[in-house]
Amino acid sequence: MDWRPDEEGLQQVLQLLKDSQSPDTATQRVVQDKLKHLNQYPDFNNYLIFVLTRLKSEDEPTRSLSGLILKNNVKAHYQSFPQPVSEFIKQECLNSIGDSSSLIRATIGILITTIASKGELQTWPELLPQLCNLLNSEDYNTCEGAFGALQKICEDSSELLDSDALNRPLNIMIPKFLQFFKHCSPKIRSHAIACVNQFITDRAQALMDNIDTFIEHLFALAVDEDPEVRKNVCRALVMLLEVRIDRLLPHMHSIIQYMLERTQDSDENVSLEACEFWLTLADQPICKDALANHLLQLIPILVNGMKYNEIDIILLKGDVEEDETVPDSEQDIKPRFHKSRTVTLQHEEDRAEGDDDADDEDDDDDTLSDWNLRKCSAAALDVLANVFREELLPHLLPLLKGLLFHPEWVIKESGILVLGAIAEGCMQGMVPYLPELIPHLIQCLSDKKALVRSIACWTLSRYAHWVVSQPPDLYLKPLMTELLKRILDSNKRVQEAACSAFATLEEEACTELVPYLSFILDTLVFAFGKYQHKNLLILYDAIGTLADSVGHHLNQPEYIQKLMPPLIQKWNELKDEDKDLFPLLECLSSIATALQSGFLPYCEPVYQRCVTLVQKTLAQAMMYSQHPDQYEAPDKDFMIVALDLLSGLAEGLGGHVEQLVARSNIMTLLFQCMQDIMPEVRQSSFALLGDLTKACFLHVKPCISEFMPILGTNLNPEFISVCNNATWAIGEICMQMGAEMQPYVPMVLNNLVEIINRPNTPKTLLENTAITIGRLGCVCPQEVAPMLQQFIRPWCTSLRNIRDNEEKDSAFRGICIMIGVNPGGVVQDFIFFCDAVASWVSPKDDLRDMFYKILHGFKEQVGEENWNQFSEQFPPLLKERLAAFYGV
Repeated sequence: MDWRPDEEGLQQVLQLLKDSQSPDTATQRVVQDKLKHLNQYPDFNNYLIFVLTRLKSEDEPTRSLSGLILKNNVKAHYQSFPQPVSEFIKQECLNSIGDSSSLIRATIGILITTIASKGELQTWPELLPQLCNLLNSEDYNTCEGAFGALQKICEDSSELLDSDALNRPLNIMIPKFLQFFKHCSPKIRSHAIACVNQFITDRAQALMDNIDTFIEHLFALAVDEDPEVRKNVCRALVMLLEVRIDRLLPHMHSIIQYMLERTQDSDENVSLEACEFWLTLADQPICKDALANHLLQLIPILVNGMKYNEIDIILLKGDVEEDETVPDSEQDIKPRFHKSRTVTLQHEEDRAEGDDDADDEDDDDDTLSDWNLRKCSAAALDVLANVFREELLPHLLPLLKGLLFHPEWVIKESGILVLGAIAEGCMQGMVPYLPELIPHLIQCLSDKKALVRSIACWTLSRYAHWVVSQPPDLYLKPLMTELLKRILDSNKRVQEAACSAFATLEEEACTELVPYLSFILDTLVFAFGKYQHKNLLILYDAIGTLADSVGHHLNQPEYIQKLMPPLIQKWNELKDEDKDLFPLLECLSSIATALQSGFLPYCEPVYQRCVTLVQKTLAQAMMYSQHPDQYEAPDKDFMIVALDLLSGLAEGLGGHVEQLVARSNIMTLLFQCMQDIMPEVRQSSFALLGDLTKACFLHVKPCISEFMPILGTNLNPEFISVCNNATWAIGEICMQMGAEMQPYVPMVLNNLVEIINRPNTPKTLLENTAITIGRLGCVCPQEVAPMLQQFIRPWCTSLRNIRDNEEKDSAFRGICIMIGVNPGGVVQDFIFFCDAVASWVSPKDDLRDMFYKILHGFKEQVGEENWNQFSEQFPPLLKERLAAFYGV
């Protein structure tokens, strides 16, 4: 079939393509309307492909644009194209893939892969054979165009290509691609490697069958003169390291030598790919053996890669020292994501879990194109420091001395970054040098170059744990004094680095900061009037972290007087739809929890606004679900953050929140939020439900019969955090309901028992599940005790590491009462019960009596001889504790 355009129609389409290249927004709007209109004509798409493939009289950008508009149409409604239209498009693509212009070839390639990914690979059987055939063409353009299209298809449809659905075309394609590794054109060689690379990670069978040929061919290209080819070779080796390390092991020495060279490649795209090799190798068990003899060469290369290059410095405006009065452009501000509330328990270990600094390698220069050689080298040094620990230092320390005291600021700056990168892995080995290094770094905080000041903030934050462990006057006080000055720096990047570093210091120092609170608050409040938009958001975080760290010590009239007026002023300035509310709400939530009754004067407007935010979001979601064409979907983060602040208020104000709840419709709103389709909304709803249950149960109680079935259906461990918070809320409700909980036990018990027995369940969820099962047993022992045998072992093991607290107390009472009702249920796992009892440091007297009775009752039941045999299995520590505390 040969379709011909109508001349007038063609002119219309060409005019549209010309207009759409105009920068004017009004013109753009007209273009969008015209496009909508033209899309009603089925053969509009024929005109678009015609311009792309046949209209050589037009300039290339116009032809390419025609193809890209067609690609968007294919994406949006290919299914409704009439068959003659889709056939014409497919035929034109294949006929013109060898166009003389590389831009047009690339556009056709994009179009082909878009059609293919619309489920068309199955219904376009001639596509792959024809493209593979065209690779043999003598004409360079045809071969390159076909390869470009194949590379895009391999990127978009790699799984499908390796499936039975298509009769496994890879069995033919992979050997075919491998032949082209030796092609005379670098562009073709590069395409060939890129195509094969798509199948490494998924271990495609056809590639695994040819793996040795692949590796041999890669080695042959190791010194290719083309940077794009070298980059793809490095990328292949990095992926093979993860997937087929067994095949690389025999050549590991020479691969490492090769990567050492490539990490210093003159082309940064190549050196960056090569540098990824060290990051990946660090995750492999063989890392230590493989690299031990190469550290001498590798460390200086990585350290050298950590310097800013000239382009970085220009992009970072490294020569602009003062910019605090320059407003931020909106695209500088990354979208923030609110992390919803998850309820966790305190552990024996002091440090909160999950606060590792793995992700703050990039706190130093995040406005640069996201990932570059400097960051990759720093990340590699960080992970290698974690592998080699102190063994890294002999290779590093001689270098560091020269860097840290270097007169050139760029080199000195890289030395400070090196020191920060190794902080986690080499901490033990660095301790002897820190008394000399920390004062030097504190001095660097007042360096005349802003980029030196900002990196010094970051590196010092990596050593905050050590600083806090020393007498405060030695390092903590001078560090804090200097960091607070940097918070008021005249350079925005330094302000940001100082605020982040100070937040880390707050987390480490906690109540050590109490003597300096007045001074700290003066600085943070002063920064309020000084900061531009982006850093204000980080300042909220520093204030919130301060409140979390010093807790009730913040509840002093003079501190409240300093802190609250500027925050409330911001609160009043922001509109309900402004995303800056997120960090401010999070900050106020921490403050409310810390101030407790001190927050009372401010709670009413804050509470009301949160309820309004929830109500508005729910209303908007309702409108959207009924008329998706007329309304926008709401941003539910507003509702999630508001629910979390309400939780903070309930937790901080306790019983005082009762009047606020009484005067609002929060319980009705909560009923809707608990059923929201978005898991994070449900997660925050259940946290709030638990907090309101503790603070003012009289308002929750009338809703229990409606709420409990919803809680029961959310005991689904696929959504870990939702499940966790629902479980915790059920436990809190038990404690308030007492025996009235009985009708609801069947709704939740089986799910809870199933979760506690599930393999690979996260620790937090196991602990909360155990507490709630214990609490259910405490109030409804007759209903829960019959299942004792099904949960007692995982119950005991998950609670042995929890600190003594109210929740643990109520749960263990429940277990003791249930053992009284069904002693047989614990017999087989009694050693686990003994171990759990021994985990208590100081149980209340009546709970200790319950333990005593059960232990002695069991001992009497089995008789002295059997008990002695039984207690022989105890580890020595357990034996000692039970003898000392309970005389058994």
